[in-house]
Amino acid sequence: MTTTPTHLTRLALLAALALASAGCSGLAGKVAARALTSGGDAYATDDDPELVRDAVPFGLKTMEGVLESQPRDVALLQSLTAGFTQYGYAFVAADADEADLAGKLETAKALRLRARHLFLRARGYGFRALDERQAGLGAALRSGRGVAAALAATRREDVPALYWTASAWVLAIVNGKGEMGLVAELPVPIAMMERARALDEGWGEGALHEFFLSYLAGVAPAEGGGAWRALAERDRALALSLNKKLGPRVAYAEAVLIPAQDRAAFAAELEAVLKADPDETPRYRLVNVLAQRRARSLLEHLDDLFL
Repeated sequence: MTTTPTHLTRLALLAALALASAGCSGLAGKVAARALTSGGDAYATDDDPELVRDAVPFGLKTMEGVLESQPRDVALLQSLTAGFTQYGYAFVAADADEADLAGKLETAKALRLRARHLFLRARGYGFRALDERQAGLGAALRSGRGVAAALAATRREDVPALYWTASAWVLAIVNGKGEMGLVAELPVPIAMMERARALDEGWGEGALHEFFLSYLAGVAPAEGGGAWRALAERDRALALSLNKKLGPRVAYAEAVLIPAQDRAAFAAELEAVLKADPDETPRYRLVNVLAQRRARSLLEHLDDLFL
């Protein structure tokens, strides 16, 4: 799974912060909510992940302050879902992965616990957004009862909320494998992703296919998964981004080539990622810089990953 630039671009606006500090009631709150959830690509096009890492929490807390006066604002709820999911994935869970590679197991454990809390926070906002979009939808998904009927009623415009809520849910499971109650919930977010893909498979320029790349790589071939399915998802994700996103290549290398212990193909895939120019497509600059950072780290640990 790879972060997309859509919502990391909408988090920190000083005017909205001023409104939030004033209480954001009535029209002022609505203006702040609209400001925080519209326009801008300053983060997506940035080439400095550390600058973005430092800026995003400020924006997220600003949006939470505005939400207090606009608790049913769907756009704001969806932006919080996406923002907490992407921040937790790109900066907290990624740091946990780095700690794992470096053998710092206690650090990794603490970071995964924090990441899980962020993902569950995002999921909570996602449920609220889905309930606002369709009465009872978030509640049905949360309870696990009537899921098929609830999803059948969703429409194409529900895809972003479905995707980000399901992403947060799956990432919470991945970063909380010891929580068996959480693990048992996995079929619901998978069903949400499948419904989102049925409604608009090209959404996010391949984001849904990037998700299924990582998921299907761990599913047995007899159950519809396996390396060939992951490869097909990778290729479709790349096609939808016009071969400009680097994340699908890194995800494929990790999900398929490490388990296959194909060191040569793994190295070749990641070296190709490092040769790409992240400035070629500005709207993907940040996510591609992050993908290259991950590729570089994995290549530095080849001897740990391959026998």
